[in-house]
Amino acid sequence: MVILLFMTGLMVAFLGTLAGSGGLIGMPVMLLLGIPVHTSIATAKFSNIISSSSSFVYLLKDRKIKLEECLPIIPLAVTGGVAGAFLSDKIAPLTLQWMAFFFLLFALVLSLLKGLKPVRTQTKKAMPTGKLLLISMYDGLFGPGQATLLMYTHLKHGQDYLKTVALTRFQTFISCMGAFIIYAGNGHVDWTIAIPFATGALIGSQLSVRLASKISIRQAGILLNIVTLILILQVGFELFL
Repeated sequence: MVILLFMTGLMVAFLGTLAGSGGLIGMPVMLLLGIPVHTSIATAKFSNIISSSSSFVYLLKDRKIKLEECLPIIPLAVTGGVAGAFLSDKIAPLTLQWMAFFFLLFALVLSLLKGLKPVRTQTKKAMPTGKLLLISMYDGLFGPGQATLLMYTHLKHGQDYLKTVALTRFQTFISCMGAFIIYAGNGHVDWTIAIPFATGALIGSQLSVRLASKISIRQAGILLNIVTLILILQVGFELFL
């Protein structure tokens, strides 16, 4: 099982960094292995802390983003992550699946109608604080699909692809850190599961950020749409059958 967890973590981080929603691969695998749902979520939070921070640091060192551009995200991500984790024990897993389904469906429809590309404007847009807070709450509550939603939000807000990846990884790191503290405090962490999964995620994230600079915004849009459609079909299949 250790090798399977390692490979799953690698694939989740690789896909999640480039297009988001890697969690909708990792979560079903962990559940199929008989891992309790809250332990699965806690494992995903821990691996995201490791993978997202390492990929963000790489992009920061590569000067794809400045640290001061990320700082306003911290209170939103912490508040959302902690609040979502507190709510997790009060919402049924089936309800969480429905939330993921509709969030992803909305993101795909928005992309297909308007196209996935940075929106260039002469005036600087204010940070979409409400959307970012809600996405971080969903990340703390459940998580799969949140990175895709963040990427859509930042791209539609005028950011280029690499900056979008950096902002998404930073917010994921902060919200997962806040949520993980709550899950750990509630006794949902199993280190024999979390460590091999996170080790794979660390390697996957480093591979993906090195590939990200070679991807055009058009290719990123196609990848995001394909990933989102597959995830909608997967979640819908689980809900309706």
